[in-house]
Amino acid sequence: MAPAEQDALAAREQLFHERVRECIICALLFASLYVLCHFIITHFKKHTDFTAVHDDEDAAVNRIALGLCTFTLAVALGAVLLLPFSIISNEVLLSFPQNYYIQWLNGSLIHGLWNLVFLFSNLSLVFLMPFAYFFTESEGFAGSKKGIMARVYETSVVLLLLTLLVLGMVWVASAIVGNDAASRQSLYDLWEYYLPYLYSCISLFGVLLLLLCTPFGLSTMFTVTGKLLVKPRLLEDLDEQLSCTRLEEAAVSRRISSGKASCWLNLNVELLREQFFTIRSKRRKLELRHRASPWQRNLGYPLAMLGLLALTGISVLVVCFHVLELLLDDAAMPRGIQDASLGQVSFSIFGSFGAALQVVLIFYLMVSSVVGFYSSPLFTRLLPERQDTPLTKIIGNCVSLLVLSSALPVFSRTLGITRFDLLGDFGRFNWLGNFYIVFLYNMGFAGLTTLCLVKKVSWAVQAELIRAFGLHKLPLPVTRSRPPGKPC
Repeated sequence: MAPAEQDALAAREQLFHERVRECIICALLFASLYVLCHFIITHFKKHTDFTAVHDDEDAAVNRIALGLCTFTLAVALGAVLLLPFSIISNEVLLSFPQNYYIQWLNGSLIHGLWNLVFLFSNLSLVFLMPFAYFFTESEGFAGSKKGIMARVYETSVVLLLLTLLVLGMVWVASAIVGNDAASRQSLYDLWEYYLPYLYSCISLFGVLLLLLCTPFGLSTMFTVTGKLLVKPRLLEDLDEQLSCTRLEEAAVSRRISSGKASCWLNLNVELLREQFFTIRSKRRKLELRHRASPWQRNLGYPLAMLGLLALTGISVLVVCFHVLELLLDDAAMPRGIQDASLGQVSFSIFGSFGAALQVVLIFYLMVSSVVGFYSSPLFTRLLPERQDTPLTKIIGNCVSLLVLSSALPVFSRTLGITRFDLLGDFGRFNWLGNFYIVFLYNMGFAGLTTLCLVKKVSWAVQAELIRAFGLHKLPLPVTRSRPPGKPC
């Protein structure tokens, strides 16, 4: 064999081994995410929906739908980790360019992960989650033999009709928007035009949802953190709360033991027991917080509040600086690239510290968006409950989290949180090249976040001052209204 043929064979063999290695790494990463998401969903699901006591067929259908939900949640978690993993990989390759043990971490692997997340996000949003919902609601066609396959046939027909309806709406919208010859020619290309255009619309909806939820979540994070941590004694009187809870628990316990309800309230024993368990759970939480150390009480809460304030302020400053960049430099616009050249230059002017700060900000914004999503009046009913979440609510939560997480890379790049350009099909969205949309989006995020923070901080400071000085215990003034028709 000639030396040239040997070199070509060695190159093909090396390429084959690299592809196999990338497939193994992607499979291991996704399997880890799947197992983690399985435990998360198992923590919230209602166990009566998956037992075969009433109907073995319904239990099997629910288990299949639960597997699809686990897959979707794993894809959502992968979309959250996608951009931070890419930034950390670039910094690792910059710090150790010749290290043998990290040669597997290359641009081909990162680009493949971006493409897989994009593909699985489309698959989950367009097919798997609608199939899971219709599958749980189906019963089979009238007159057909009952069973799982009858439900599969009905679900497939309904999903096919829904797909045709959605594609028809996209076709009509595309024909109205684009009236030139190139647009009319692209109307007949399903894979290269319809699916990216449909996902572009879904991503735009997710980015707009992040625009509304994240500022509200940034302000709500202070309240959530205040409930989880123990406040200093100046801001919270745990002794009084614990004493009141114990008295309330003793009163309900006496009413249960006597078996008599109040004469003016029609209460049964089951309702009293449920109220007793709720009060006892609240009392145990207060006792745990009461046993907190002075360091945790006087140092943990102020440091957490300062950390949240610092992260929120840095996020707003980064967005404001990005607005100025948009006005002065066209390179600040988000764009997509097809080749991930990692390990050449840092994506932050502050080096590894700036990259680490970008990763922290991305996770912080994602957590804030989830908190704002579940705290908003429109979506508060979707909040899952431990061991008591029905399957339809699990499906709704998985879809919502996937929409938010799949829009996170575009959201972070549009706001200028990171300089890492969008890889693969994430950079093919039509609205990314519109200067006015990107500029107004940044201005809207900065304005809404500032407004929510000012309102939240002003009300919080006022409430804490009233509570610290004991003004909340003062009786409210009662205004007596005189009967109509009587003079003064």
